[in-house]
Amino acid sequence: MVNASISGDTTESGAARIGIALEEFSPELVILQLGGNDGLRGIPPGRMRDNLEKIITTSKDAGAAVVLLGIRIPPNYGQRYIEAFENVFRDVAVQLEVPWIEFFMDGVALNEDLMQSDGIHPNALAQPILLDNAWPIISKALAN
Repeated sequence: MVNASISGDTTESGAARIGIALEEFSPELVILQLGGNDGLRGIPPGRMRDNLEKIITTSKDAGAAVVLLGIRIPPNYGQRYIEAFENVFRDVAVQLEVPWIEFFMDGVALNEDLMQSDGIHPNALAQPILLDNAWPIISKALAN
């Protein structure tokens, strides 16, 4: 397992780096969990969708399976933006036929004991819960 993420990554930076990461690591499975920083920066959901599509297509073309871990953003971004943002994950997963989960941080995001002091990122105590959230689709993808 290789963590090729960089703190602060957006889908755009992920799309720009995916080819190099695939070439360097030749993964069998790409676990894609990007988009939170896009939402916090108010990046248009259409642009996020294009970037996720590029990452997934490039990964599949390189022979890697992909699972997509969806994320949610705080309610202060407005209902219209939130719905468009969250629908991107479902729409991309369905269109490109990749397994996905709706909210990777379920059971973690609103629990102060499981979050770092910034209130955005999960802490070490949250890691087993995050694994439990993602493991069903990861294990299924690894078995295929």
